[in-house]
Amino acid sequence: MLPQATCRLELMRILVIGSGGREHALLHGLSGHELHVAPGNAGMATLAQVHPVDAASPEAVTRLAREVDAELVVIGPEIPLVAGVSDALRGAGFNVFGPSQAAAQLEGSKAFAKDVMASAGVFTASATQVTALDEIDAALDGYGPHYVVKDDGLAGGKGVVVTDDREAAAAHARAVIKAGNPVLLESFLEGPEVSLFCLVDGETVVPLLPAQDHKRAYDGDLGPNTGGMGAYTPLPWLPADGVSRIVAEVVEPVAREMVARGIAYQGLLYAGLAWGPEGPAVVEFNARFGDPETQAVLALLETPLADALNAVATGTLAQLGPLRWAEGYAATVVLAAEGYPESPRKGDALSGDNLDDPSRILHAGTASRDGVYVSGGGRVLNALGVGATLAEAVEAAYAQLEGVELQGGFFRRDIARAAIEGAISL
Repeated sequence: MLPQATCRLELMRILVIGSGGREHALLHGLSGHELHVAPGNAGMATLAQVHPVDAASPEAVTRLAREVDAELVVIGPEIPLVAGVSDALRGAGFNVFGPSQAAAQLEGSKAFAKDVMASAGVFTASATQVTALDEIDAALDGYGPHYVVKDDGLAGGKGVVVTDDREAAAAHARAVIKAGNPVLLESFLEGPEVSLFCLVDGETVVPLLPAQDHKRAYDGDLGPNTGGMGAYTPLPWLPADGVSRIVAEVVEPVAREMVARGIAYQGLLYAGLAWGPEGPAVVEFNARFGDPETQAVLALLETPLADALNAVATGTLAQLGPLRWAEGYAATVVLAAEGYPESPRKGDALSGDNLDDPSRILHAGTASRDGVYVSGGGRVLNALGVGATLAEAVEAAYAQLEGVELQGGFFRRDIARAAIEGAISL
C-alpha cells in the first residue's frame, strides 16, 4: 500500500498540472493538503478538485493558479514545461516545482542535452543530427549494426527506434524529418537500463530510489516502444555505490553546467542510463517525473512529498535533509487499451472494486460516462504492489489487476521477471 503522507508543512493549496498516472501518484503522495488538478482524469476526483485547462498555455495555467490561490504549483508533464508554463507562473509570483523553459531543453532538445553533457564531461552515446532526407543514408553508414534513431523533440517516450534493420531505421528517420523535427542517430549503449530521479535546486542534488522501466509493449521486450508498461524499485542488481556514482558522474556535473550557463535547473531531473562495462552512460534526460517509474518510487517514500517539492520550488532543497524510505520493494504494472500504442481504443467500460483506491490503482487514461469509468487513453491505469521482496511486490501488483476488466485491455506479464530470476548482471 502507498504510505499516506504525514505533512510537516501546514495545509497548503497545491495545484498539480497533468492528467496521467504520474500525476495521480503525485496527488496521492500529497494527500492531506487542499489539492487541485488540471486537466486531470476521472479517477483523480476522489483526491482533488478537477479543473479543465489547456496545460500547454502559460496564460491559462497562470489564470487557474490565481483562481485557486495556489501556494505551490507542480507541473507533471513535459509539454507545459517546454511551452514555458513554469516561467509564466514564476513571473506571476507562484512557487513552482518544474524547471524553466530554457532548462527543460534537456528533454525538449536531445541535441541541447548532448551539448551540455559534452561540456560537463558526462559519458553518453556519440550522436549525429540529421535534418534533411538526403543526409539519412550517409549518416547511417557511421552507425550499426544496432541502430538507435531518435526524434529530436518531444515524443512521449515513443520517438525512439532501436533496431538491427537498417531500412527500419531509415524509415523512422524519414518519418521524423517529414513531421518537421530533426533526427538524432546515436551509438548503441550496452547494459541494463536504470532510471534515476533527482530533485535538483541549482547545484544541490537529492536522488530518489533507482528504478527500471519496461518500454516495449509485449512480454520479452517485444513490440513497439511505449510510454512504459511497468516499473519496479529499487534495483537488486545495481552496485551498492550505483546511485552515488550516477549523482557524482552525471547529475551533479550537469547541474553545475546548467548553473554556469545561467539556466539553473529547479525541479525533477530524470536520468535514463545504460549501465555498461565502464559504469553509467546517459541514454536520455527528462525534465520531470517519469511514468510509470514515479508510481513505484513514490510508493516507498516516507518523507512528506509536499516538503520535498516545496523545498525545490522555494530554493531551500539544501535544508531539507535526507529523504526517508520504507523498506522493501514496489512495482507497478500498466493496463493498456486494445491497439496501444499505435491506435488505442477509447470509450470501453472499466470495472473493478479497487478502481477508487489510489493505494492500489492509479488512473492514467480514464474518463467518466454515466457514472462509469471508461478508457480515455492508451495507458489506462497502473496497478501497484509493495512487498518485502521484489517477487512479493510484483505479485501484489498483478493481484490488483485480477479484479479489473477492460474489453481488449492487455498488460505485460513479465515486469521485473529478469531481476527476480537473477538474469540481470553487470
